[in-house]
Amino acid sequence: MALPLVQAYCPLDLNHRVWEDPTFFKWRKRDPHIPLRCHESVEGSLRYWYERSKVDIRISKTASWNDDAVDAAFDSASFWVKGLPYVSSLSGHWKFHLAPGPDAVPRNFHQADYEDSEWGVVPVPSSWEMHGFDKPIYTNVTYPFPLDPPRIPAENPTGCYRTCFHIPKEWNDRRLLLHFEAVDSAFHVWLNGVPIGYRAMSIEYEARVQEDLSLLILRIAYKSCLLCLWACQDSRLPAEFEITEYCHSERENVLAVQVFRWSDGSYLEDQDHWWLSGIHRDVLLMAKTQVFIADYFFTSSLGEGFTYAELQVLVKIDAPNGMPKDKIPADFTLEAAIYDTGKWVDDGRCEDLQSSKLVQMELIPPAAFQFQGYILEARLESPKLWSAEHLAIDCMKIRTILSIIVQAEDSAPYLYTLVVVLKDASGLVIDCESCQVGIRQITKAPKQLLVNGHPIIIRGVNRHEHHPRLGKTNVESCMIKDLVLMKQNNINAVRNSHYPQHPRWYELCDLFGMYMIDEANIETHGFDFASPLKHPSLEPCWVSAMLDRVVGMVERDKNHACIISWSLGNESGYGPNHAALAGWVRGKDPSRLLHYEGGGSRTTSTDIVCPMYMRVWDIVKIAKDPNELRPLILCEYSHAMGNSNGNIHKYWEAIDNIFGLQGGFIWDWVDQGLLKEGSDGRKHWAYGGDFGDQPNDLNFCLNGLTWPDRSPHPALHGKRKSQVCLSAREDITTGRSSQGNVIVFAEIMDPSWRCFQSMKSSLQVKNTFFYENTEALEFHWTALGDGCELGAGVFSVPRIDPQKSYDVDFKSGPWYEVWASSLSAEAFLTISADLLHPTRWAPAGHVVSSAQFQLPPKREPGPHVINAEHSSVSCETLGDMIKISGPNFGTLDLNAQTGVIELWTVREVIVMNRGLLPCFWRAPTDNDKGGANSESYLSQWKAVHLDDVLFHAEKCSVQNKTDHLVEVDLVYAGVPRTESSDSKEPDSLFRVDISYKFHGSGDILVACNVKPSSGLPPLPRVGIEFHLDKSLDQIKWFGKGPFECYPDRKEAAHVGIYEKTVPEMHVPYIVPGESGGRADVRWVSLRNNEGVGIFASVYGGSPPMQMSASFYSTKELDRATHNEELVEGNDIEVHLDHKHMGVGGDDSWSPCVHDEYLVPSVPYSFSIRLHALTAEDSDLEMYRSQLPN
Repeated sequence: MALPLVQAYCPLDLNHRVWEDPTFFKWRKRDPHIPLRCHESVEGSLRYWYERSKVDIRISKTASWNDDAVDAAFDSASFWVKGLPYVSSLSGHWKFHLAPGPDAVPRNFHQADYEDSEWGVVPVPSSWEMHGFDKPIYTNVTYPFPLDPPRIPAENPTGCYRTCFHIPKEWNDRRLLLHFEAVDSAFHVWLNGVPIGYRAMSIEYEARVQEDLSLLILRIAYKSCLLCLWACQDSRLPAEFEITEYCHSERENVLAVQVFRWSDGSYLEDQDHWWLSGIHRDVLLMAKTQVFIADYFFTSSLGEGFTYAELQVLVKIDAPNGMPKDKIPADFTLEAAIYDTGKWVDDGRCEDLQSSKLVQMELIPPAAFQFQGYILEARLESPKLWSAEHLAIDCMKIRTILSIIVQAEDSAPYLYTLVVVLKDASGLVIDCESCQVGIRQITKAPKQLLVNGHPIIIRGVNRHEHHPRLGKTNVESCMIKDLVLMKQNNINAVRNSHYPQHPRWYELCDLFGMYMIDEANIETHGFDFASPLKHPSLEPCWVSAMLDRVVGMVERDKNHACIISWSLGNESGYGPNHAALAGWVRGKDPSRLLHYEGGGSRTTSTDIVCPMYMRVWDIVKIAKDPNELRPLILCEYSHAMGNSNGNIHKYWEAIDNIFGLQGGFIWDWVDQGLLKEGSDGRKHWAYGGDFGDQPNDLNFCLNGLTWPDRSPHPALHGKRKSQVCLSAREDITTGRSSQGNVIVFAEIMDPSWRCFQSMKSSLQVKNTFFYENTEALEFHWTALGDGCELGAGVFSVPRIDPQKSYDVDFKSGPWYEVWASSLSAEAFLTISADLLHPTRWAPAGHVVSSAQFQLPPKREPGPHVINAEHSSVSCETLGDMIKISGPNFGTLDLNAQTGVIELWTVREVIVMNRGLLPCFWRAPTDNDKGGANSESYLSQWKAVHLDDVLFHAEKCSVQNKTDHLVEVDLVYAGVPRTESSDSKEPDSLFRVDISYKFHGSGDILVACNVKPSSGLPPLPRVGIEFHLDKSLDQIKWFGKGPFECYPDRKEAAHVGIYEKTVPEMHVPYIVPGESGGRADVRWVSLRNNEGVGIFASVYGGSPPMQMSASFYSTKELDRATHNEELVEGNDIEVHLDHKHMGVGGDDSWSPCVHDEYLVPSVPYSFSIRLHALTAEDSDLEMYRSQLPN
């Protein structure tokens, strides 16, 4: 009877396609557990963590994102096992062959003597598609194979790996473990050769069913030691096997692995990410003693007032089969101790680390029927608590007129080292395991998630494991780079989307201080559109595979302080299977919360209301629902696809002021572009479809706050700003009503309102930290007048204790005298909080928080009297050309038929070669394209032909001409360009009246009146466009900057005078579109290297404008599908917009620009001022010289 049982489960039985059986997902795999270190001593374990904790910003600077990363991955694998004498990495170049399917695998490739000299090689760890084998596939929802669960197509690329290794002599008499950190998607393993055609061989089978009849072990004897293993299908968790009986101790061992690209497990891994395959994490050999520490679970419980902590460690011991259970406590001693990591020196010397022991834990006698393991307990007095609040930013509620919110230095995310020791009867240490632990308490209160008794705000991001060269493979320096950037930008939380990540990532998050949601590798999004197929969450045959993934995650990661919540997966519907998963997690680990968005984000299987992309007004409704007692944390929001993340400040206005809202996780951290060599031999970032992959979802993988090489998108500045609550309102001591007059910083820039309306105004600095004071920060102030620095210095602030504030009267501030003596038309005060000392993630001087406030003007702009005797202008009409010239602005040719300025020269230098034309169109952004059917903004615009409007000059004539002034009136009719044979003229979409006033002083005043036709959708922009000579590439402006900003994403930008080149203004989004704009611009100048150029400013009562200047035309930005495809024009295209629509960002698949940032199709009037520039002219003085109306 044994043989049929073996045949039913043997993975070598190709008649039973186990990779299509959802009930068969692992075989001979050891139970999941925390990462094992196999230390030889207590001192060795402490030294290991001492060295492993030496990570900081310097390492992040070595991060590699190109071909060098392959070697960097090998270096990381070596570093991760350094100092572990009984752990060896098998990372390196392995022999590799890719077969089109399992049936085409080379016969007997797993035999030790198989000839593989003709095979290629791939690095392990890696994804084989990143090394020329097969191709990457990107899909968001759609499965890349026919949806026919659990079946997999015959065309199933299958990778065959081979490598060799020797067992060190020092490992003799030890038990050997083979550990795969992660393999995608499922795999067989052979050690020292099992032939494929085993049925034809003389093989002796022995099958043995364990006492519980649930575990089947197959032993194969064939001449020499042979082994076949089947690993679990979870491509993001370890698979570990004991190989002691099958290894050669004196000669070479041959390891062969067969990896299936697709398996039934792939149906549970439909994440919005690249489908990549292979051994993408490390492969380890480990040597353990005959009796060893197999697992342990550390928990802590804080006592009253957090004055002490009750510590507990639950330890599991593994012993050889046949050893009596009562022999372990009789012959072995189990010990555990806590060491104070904070006492270790960090000056490069390693002193007596064992002297840092804080407490020895006591073994608790086991109770009857206690099968879970051995328990050790201790009490730690005055524990130092772990949290992620390490000089991060938090918000506050407004109390007075101005508030800058900072947080001071926590004593770092405090970690201890736990060491568990197993001794033999003589007291000799035979096994030792260790990890770093943090003591903290996670609890719930009505509508609140509490850490150490305090509500926290989640300022998080979703993070995929992504490397542009390596795919899913991790590198130490690259992970540190992610954390450094996150911390520097005030991000305090990460959601592991959507699977457990590399074990080192958790250690680094513990060290840097990062709250984490750890998520199971379960996503079945494609089933949402697969009716009438039954969803896996409802199918009993899938429940064991789903539970195995959740159990494996919890068991591996359970000792990490950074994890505050477990997640059951992502976008996998909801059914009874989820209830089973939730029940197991809550029973296993009640010390953390549970998260799951599926089923509407409010099921009984989640402790957090965790919607994705829910609108602000809807999350406010939930927070105010008295029947909903769970906190709301957005698991995904503010979709960062291309030029996006508008409106984010609206979410944070709500989060900062509505009880029950506790933050969220932006989608997502990094653009998931992969390096691909183009036809020109240069590498660029590719997206879905670029590899010929079908099906694909194009560039929907490009939605990060950073580019693939972690260069920050401009929107990351806005994310950083959202971490700071900057608000203002009238001082209640003035007697004015403050009801409803809370003004957010983004709106302070309205020139009709001044922050400091009363000399009784004050500035408040509040420390919202719960534990530490502000002694680690230094405050600085800078006052600007018309963009120029009036004064700057250190702002003396006394120590502010946690949750306390410090008020400064405006008059007593160090900025008051320089402001009072200034005659500037506009004045701004900037306050910043900087690090006094370096941290793990930033150097001294790093700006943690900054805020800018507008001050009352010291003078109102007055008229400037033009000296007529020294300014003249001439005008003549030659055919269709109106020629205007003067000593102060050169010569200008205006075509009376088209209304276009065809040439403007200054000192024989061409400055303008085409302009000024009305403009209402922009190159569509990803968010403009989002929307089903005809809902998108782009569809609405194209429906009325906004993308192709011709402007006909209905009138262009000189209206007034004197020696000092020439006036020209121009009327444009904007009509859609049509290719219809219908002779009927298309209806006009716009009527634009433009009035030019050419002054002898060199000033050109342009007054524009726009009248759109009725029925038009919201407009992309309302402004003018002109083209300058390409040599005028030196740009300076007075407005928001220095980085790209738009009306609904400008809070992080400060008003000032900035300088760049035109190429530097370009933002190289991987898919081009509208980009490079700057908001709230008062004036801008563009010059050549000799200082000749053009000046433009707002004029009269017109508000600050949106400005852009680019070598790429709007048409070119719309045409190109990749940044590297862009072709520079022959000139510089400049846009000065009176109104510009926001970029949106609530999501990227529906029109979601908020109403206040739309540009309705209504009449507009605005004026600008142009002036020729020479090297002698000052931009600032040009701006200050206001012309009469």
